Amino acid sequence: MKKIDPKGSALLIIDMQNDVVHPKGGWASAGSPAHAKQQNTVRHIKTIAERARRRRLPVIHILHALTPGGRDAAQNAPLFRNLVKSGNNLSGSWGAEPFAALKPKAGDFVIYKQRVSGFQGTDLENKLKGLGATRLIVTGAWTNFAVEGTCRDGADLGYEVTLVSDATCTMNQEWQAVGVKYALTMLGEVATTADVLKAL
Repeated sequence: MKKIDPKGSALLIIDMQNDVVHPKGGWASAGSPAHAKQQNTVRHIKTIAERARRRRLPVIHILHALTPGGRDAAQNAPLFRNLVKSGNNLSGSWGAEPFAALKPKAGDFVIYKQRVSGFQGTDLENKLKGLGATRLIVTGAWTNFAVEGTCRDGADLGYEVTLVSDATCTMNQEWQAVGVKYALTMLGEVATTADVLKAL
């Protein structure tokens, strides 16, 4: 893995919210918090974020937030219908808040989304352009949904993408493997937390 230039890179932390990774969160019964624990995702992201801030590399939190009832959220696919039906990730709720260990710090940026990719319907690309970032270090949940979707769009938009495999999580190891071992290997590079820390 080549050295990470803080002036041309950004760290993305995707959907690391209470409903997603807290043991009492709304997606607990689906296995999301358990897999996050198995991957040590929170600890790995926290370690990378702390190093990134010290190196003045921008840290961008991308959070999924719906209005109650999902009145303004398109429900054109099962994933979106299930999100609305679940009642999870509602704006202003405890479940939609960032997980305590990963709350945004002074100087971090926060983006809110309602689609799979962090780029769709948000000002993420404008933010990255303003920051001068051409390389994305991607972490968060869920590996085979929001993380992969953001990586796909990032690659299409011309960004160099690095997926941090042990700083991502989903519902189980099988889904993790689908996310990490197939399409993402062709959209950028797959690295570990140790790789990223060394490159920083």
